Amino acid sequence: MFHTSDIVLITVMLAAAAFTYKTKHDAEAKYDELHRIERQVELEEDSIDILKADWSLLTQPARLQRLAETYKDELGLEPVEAPRIAEFSDLPEKPLTIEGLVGGMADAGGVPDETTTGAVRP
Repeated sequence: MFHTSDIVLITVMLAAAAFTYKTKHDAEAKYDELHRIERQVELEEDSIDILKADWSLLTQPARLQRLAETYKDELGLEPVEAPRIAEFSDLPEKPLTIEGLVGGMADAGGVPDETTTGAVRP
């Protein structure tokens, strides 16, 4: 009734159908995973936009000034006075040679730097 070639062809046909079904199922699973990841990326981008907006509100100069005035005593903040700001002409003149620049950066010669910058009151 059935020849050997018929049984082989039926087996090959069933194997091809099973392979096609498995491939389709795997492709749909990957497609669903792709959509899930795209939704997650959109959610993260929305979160980033919200955080950027929140950051811009928190760092507004008027708000920071108001907070600085409110917590001035706790933070120990005070306005910068004019004598603390140095002019360019007040800076000590140094030679502009490569050896002088590199040597000055590498070693101070064991002597503490006594340069007055105006940042600290005498």
